[in-house]
Amino acid sequence: MKKILTLFAVVGLIAFSSCEGPEGPPGQDGGILLPYVYEMNNVNFAGPNYAVTSTPTGMLSGDNVLVYELVSTTGVDSWALLPQIYYFNDGLETAQYNFNFSKNRVTVFIDGSLSDLSQLPSTFRLGKTFRVVIIPGDDGVNAKKVKADYSDYNAVIAKYNIDDSNVKSLN
Repeated sequence: MKKILTLFAVVGLIAFSSCEGPEGPPGQDGGILLPYVYEMNNVNFAGPNYAVTSTPTGMLSGDNVLVYELVSTTGVDSWALLPQIYYFNDGLETAQYNFNFSKNRVTVFIDGSLSDLSQLPSTFRLGKTFRVVIIPGDDGVNAKKVKADYSDYNAVIAKYNIDDSNVKSLN
């Protein structure tokens, strides 16, 4: 009888020690490691919807996207976080750059109070440059630290240790 109990104990110990727990959350397979930045160069907004879409790779459904407009190139490049609103015709008309995104695309678009957006100055619609910064939505390492000032492109780059010295263009 003791031998049978000992055998059951050994078999039970082996069976329970080989059990696995629940599977953890899926990791990122290949692609680009987050966070990262890319550029949309020489963007031309033309009718009918005045929108431009890019398709980044490696994004997860919970990631966050920030889009910046290049507003000055004198000396050091200066970037402004979207949405950016502009006033025309002595403040009577407005137009703004804005964006939306999903796991598979980032779309930058112009929205405004003008009935015909083609009446906007060509410098507003043609040859624009935007930087898209993709940061992880679940940043376990930095989650409890102070958040970056997202309106400051350089603060975001510094917080997430992004090397933007050789930004790739993705149009």
